[in-house]
Amino acid sequence: MSEQQAKPTIYPVLFAIGLAHLINDALQAVIPASYPILRDSLHLSFTQIGMITFILYFSSSVMQPFVGMYADARPTPNLLPVGMAIALLGMLGLAFAPGYAMVLAAVACVGVASAMFHPEGSRISYLAAGQRRGLAQSIFQVGGNTGNALAPLMTALIFFPYGQFGAIWFTLLAAIGIAIQLRVARWYRAHLSLIPLKKNSANAKPVDEKHKKAIRYAIILIIFIAFARSWFGSSISTYFVFYLMEHFQISVPTAQLYIFIYLGAGILGTFVGGPLSDRIGRKNVILLSLLGSAPFAMLLPHANALWTYPLLFLIGVLNHSSFSVTVVYVQELVPGKVGTVSGLITGLSFGMGAIGAVALGGLIDATSLTLVITACSFMPLLGGMGFLLPSDKKIRDWSAQQISLER
Repeated sequence: MSEQQAKPTIYPVLFAIGLAHLINDALQAVIPASYPILRDSLHLSFTQIGMITFILYFSSSVMQPFVGMYADARPTPNLLPVGMAIALLGMLGLAFAPGYAMVLAAVACVGVASAMFHPEGSRISYLAAGQRRGLAQSIFQVGGNTGNALAPLMTALIFFPYGQFGAIWFTLLAAIGIAIQLRVARWYRAHLSLIPLKKNSANAKPVDEKHKKAIRYAIILIIFIAFARSWFGSSISTYFVFYLMEHFQISVPTAQLYIFIYLGAGILGTFVGGPLSDRIGRKNVILLSLLGSAPFAMLLPHANALWTYPLLFLIGVLNHSSFSVTVVYVQELVPGKVGTVSGLITGLSFGMGAIGAVALGGLIDATSLTLVITACSFMPLLGGMGFLLPSDKKIRDWSAQQISLER
């Protein structure tokens, strides 16, 4: 048994970093939650809404791998509370933004804060996981998905009645987040000596050139799988609310309830996916996630108002079940670069979602909402590329050979 596997799972730390993730992603979810209000108050087009999403995801995704690489070389606990303070500034900017440019600046602050949080947050989850890495990453990701799921409620309960200025209330949430992350950072600082960074960095090198190529190939496949999942998720979380309002002639709060069902189901899917991957394997859960959701996704544009509820629930559970598993899969593929690969995979997921939001917004303006939503329903079929991924057993064998060389 490895040194990491011999360590116990530290649940108080996992729940604390999961709560911090909830707050971080809830603040990020404020942005899409405000879209219906911003569209009316600032007279925005779908392309401009897509650009807001692009700025949010691009600022959070591009920095993440670099933050992860920096943290692999020099773990920095203070990144956690500092990032949350930047998010607080973003909430202030959004509440008082007089125009489109100020909104973009505020959104960039929230994105940068997210980029600072995710690699170190994922590292802390990895450190506290013991031998239950799938479960630990699920607890961490469930926090984030819960925060994202709050977006429809934010629209219905805050932005719809109070308008853009309603964002001011989230500065209180950011203040709570700073307090939590200061405590987590203290624990992290006290336990840095337990993170086998230098040793794992040496072990992380593949045994030979053949393994290097296999690992690069697997990472490229994971990126394409994340691409399919992110574009489809972007079509649901960003534009499906407008499709519902147009297709079923319903109000903003009612349409947001559908999105809440999808995102709420995603919380369940994320929580189940990690422990399930500890039992049946990471690759199997990744395949189940995308290919399992494909039939329901393709039915979605053709469903009536009643059947849309259960379809969104099933899609939410299945599509989100591989979020945490994908990160753990790559962490185990490259075990000595936890921060780098966590930032890379999570960042790319956000980044691809950003590109997708802009592209889909432009397509909607050029064609129609119904056409784009229908086309996106086929995206989960690209998850079939997961059959080409190395098996969990092969990754364990590679890891064992690396440790053997170390000895």
